[in-house]
Amino acid sequence: MSEPARMLLEGVGVDFPVFNAASLSLKNRVLSAMTGGRIDRQHDGAIVVRGLADINLEIQAGERVGLVGHNGSGKTTLLRVLSGIYFPTQGTVDIRGDCVSLINISLGIDPEATGRENIRLRGAMMGMTPAAVNARLDEIIEFSGLGDFIEMPFRTYSSGMQLRLAFAVSTSIRPQILVMDEWLSTGDEDFRERAEKRMNEVVHATEILVLASHTRELIESTCNRVIWLEHGHIRMDGPVDEVVAAYFG
Repeated sequence: MSEPARMLLEGVGVDFPVFNAASLSLKNRVLSAMTGGRIDRQHDGAIVVRGLADINLEIQAGERVGLVGHNGSGKTTLLRVLSGIYFPTQGTVDIRGDCVSLINISLGIDPEATGRENIRLRGAMMGMTPAAVNARLDEIIEFSGLGDFIEMPFRTYSSGMQLRLAFAVSTSIRPQILVMDEWLSTGDEDFRERAEKRMNEVVHATEILVLASHTRELIESTCNRVIWLEHGHIRMDGPVDEVVAAYFG
């Protein structure tokens, strides 16, 4: 039996270098406005934008964590750190348990490959073995509702068909940890109902959920803890009712 999932961040910071910014005063002012003034000059004169700073955070199995904050507060950066997409420039990250990110469900999709081939590509990007993909292949195709189009190049699909295939693959496994940027829902009315049911099944099967959202009702109905990020720092971390009331007013 696998050990319970856990996510531990200690003193985590993420800096992004800004090249050729020192002599561009307009660019600096724009960056300052967009990032809340989180621009630093390092000892060697390099300019960096600080995406996250001094993040200390522990998430245990059973927690459903909502992330709130204005655009540019660091939510997406934190999601990418938790997903292993970004490595911190300061501090340490310890993730225990298999983690799947639904930040970009189209990651790994090849427009020239067929739908069937893209199921294998996207599955591999999610850490699935070829055997695991094969075991779920028929179910994924059936859920997508693409029929014979599954043998056609992805670029020939309508935008709705592309999203249906990406969604079907991305929600085909039940990871210990699920990291999401907003709730996934797509397609026509019939598919939306099935997608909503599937999303709920995936979320309920996970040990840890981290969900960034601007929707108060979604946070209140899904989460049991909320973290409020502001300018790359944790401003508030606590029970849903307390943080939601403070953030949304």
